[in-house]
Amino acid sequence: MQALDEYDKKILNQLQKNNRITAEELGQMINLSTSAVQRRLKKLRDEKVIEADISIVSSHAIGMSITCIVDVTLHLGNSKVVDAFKSLIEACPEVTQCYYVTGLYDFVIIVNTKDMKHYEEFSKKYLMDNPDVKQFYTHVVMDKVKVGLGLNI
Repeated sequence: MQALDEYDKKILNQLQKNNRITAEELGQMINLSTSAVQRRLKKLRDEKVIEADISIVSSHAIGMSITCIVDVTLHLGNSKVVDAFKSLIEACPEVTQCYYVTGLYDFVIIVNTKDMKHYEEFSKKYLMDNPDVKQFYTHVVMDKVKVGLGLNI
């Protein structure tokens, strides 16, 4: 992968604000032809600089009103146990993000549920009754102050 030039950076910054913008509109904003923007977009997608084009759905609009940040510590840190936990969490519909981290905890996961009863069921199934989980700490989100996936380019 080649280094990003200024045009690529401008394209990426605009797409992080609105990925429905057309190549023509992008070209006008950054002073490039539509075809040049299209070629650059294809390259950025092919090289996985742009990992996905998605729509972000409001959790409240679909009835998922509880967001929890959960710190998880496993009993053993060997690769078999870590990989098994990764696979379990990847398949879990309530988990929207999972990070394998350094420090006191092994994983930090972001969980969205309908209500506290739903979270209790989730935590029993995936954490409490999981023999590989040593302990977990739940932080219930009171207010989403800043949420985003955009990067400063």
